[in-house]
Amino acid sequence: MDAPRATAASPVRLLWTGGWDSTFRLLQLLLLHRVEVAPIYLQDATRASTRIELDTIARIGDRLRKQYPHTRALLQPLLIAEAADVADDEDIADALRDVRKRVYIGNQYAWLSSFCKRNGIHDVELCVHVDDKVQTLLHAFVAETEHPAGYRTVRVDPKHAGTAEFELFRYFSFPVFRIDKLDMARQADAEGWSPLMDMTWFCHTPSRGRPCGLCGPCVYTIEEGLAHRVPASRRALSFFYRRLALPLKGPLRQARAALRGER
Repeated sequence: MDAPRATAASPVRLLWTGGWDSTFRLLQLLLLHRVEVAPIYLQDATRASTRIELDTIARIGDRLRKQYPHTRALLQPLLIAEAADVADDEDIADALRDVRKRVYIGNQYAWLSSFCKRNGIHDVELCVHVDDKVQTLLHAFVAETEHPAGYRTVRVDPKHAGTAEFELFRYFSFPVFRIDKLDMARQADAEGWSPLMDMTWFCHTPSRGRPCGLCGPCVYTIEEGLAHRVPASRRALSFFYRRLALPLKGPLRQARAALRGER
């Protein structure tokens, strides 16, 4: 059965990873807008951080319910979907390949889009923000819109139907599209949310239970102004990695793609 679209009386679906951006949005929804939230987590069993992310989500949820009792009625149980169980969708896969001709983005966007399409979900909040590659990709494709729950958000404009960008991102809204991580930090501090934000997790390949400094989320965290969240020793290692190894990844990826195209 198709899931209904969000209305003022139904929960807001939010992709929540336990990370900085999606947790900030969760706090906005629960503590400012005071709307019901149905969080979704797409589990990738191959990623080393999965257990830490789920533990982080549980700890933040427990803290919220204790510190802000009204959230007990608003925060629904986490829906966990297995990425491995999401069937490939040919149109979405084609759209991802087309988009990657312009900018490399991860497979997770195809998984998420396929999950939404398969389940008839048309409005999941995805926390794409300033300095995110997807934000740069989509900035000419989006338009402001009014969410049924009563706040402004951003979606890919239907006038771009037929493009790869529309096909891949049509199922999402982007509520933090106009702000960056430092904006979130300032707003969280002003609202008294900083202790909750400090509980978030971001690293995909933790080293001894601490951020590695080398994976994509660690690099983005450092470069987007929150370097203090990565241990000093891993920041030093990341400095050399970002200047020596990382610049080679793009050309090597393009070369591999070209070779595959010739076969």
